[in-house]
Amino acid sequence: MPTTPSGIAYDHVTGSDLPIVLIHAGVADRRMWDPQWASLSEDHHIVRLDLRGFGDSTAASQGPLSHVDDVLSTLSHLGIDRCHLVGASLGSGVAVEVALTAPQLVGSLLLGPPGGSLLAELTDDLTDFFQAERSALEAGDIDAAVEANIAAWVVGPGRQPEQVDVAVQDAVRRMQRRAFEVTSAWPNTEEAELDPPALDRLGDIAVPTLVLVGGHDLATTHDSADRLARGIAGARRVDWPDVAHLPSLEQPDRFRTLLLDWTRAHPVS
Repeated sequence: MPTTPSGIAYDHVTGSDLPIVLIHAGVADRRMWDPQWASLSEDHHIVRLDLRGFGDSTAASQGPLSHVDDVLSTLSHLGIDRCHLVGASLGSGVAVEVALTAPQLVGSLLLGPPGGSLLAELTDDLTDFFQAERSALEAGDIDAAVEANIAAWVVGPGRQPEQVDVAVQDAVRRMQRRAFEVTSAWPNTEEAELDPPALDRLGDIAVPTLVLVGGHDLATTHDSADRLARGIAGARRVDWPDVAHLPSLEQPDRFRTLLLDWTRAHPVS
């Protein structure tokens, strides 16, 4: 497993096309892209990485935690100076912040779905999730904290667990538990924040942007998708009514097709 000098784990397959860089959700790690990885890596230049505190990126930050800096340093380490950025949830927020910090690096954005720093509204369903996760962690009940994440982000509003593929739920359970385990021994770490924040600078994004949102996602995610569609010139919004917060895991082949159609339509910008 390769890592950067600062401890960011990644997978990298080279190719002649513009690189596709995959940034995972906050309930996952780079393994969330397993359903697409084998086929994409056959004939595309592609990268996936574990953000710090997830998967195999276990080293604590030596200063304020900055996922943006970690992504930029990873791409520099790999010699990538232009790419398509594909983000899921937390990874979408990181991707947008990378595009604002280093606009010359980004050829297009696929945000499926928005999340992280792109969430603006503390909706009732998001509040319920925060309370459930916080209560479980304060009680030292990691299993309950994991299940709070599964209920909110994998099952989502308007569905029952039996309506969602058990394999998808179990995959996210493993990845979310891993994140809790990695950071459990870390000291309290300050997280760097973009100033001004990304949501106040959407008009500065000048690259093709696609926003994907599921019908069973939280209200806060739909609000974010609305803001992005309004705020980024020419942004395209796609709604999949039959998925929740992780469309690439629930509909892997459909997502792969969407991704490749998108990147082929924007080979260089």
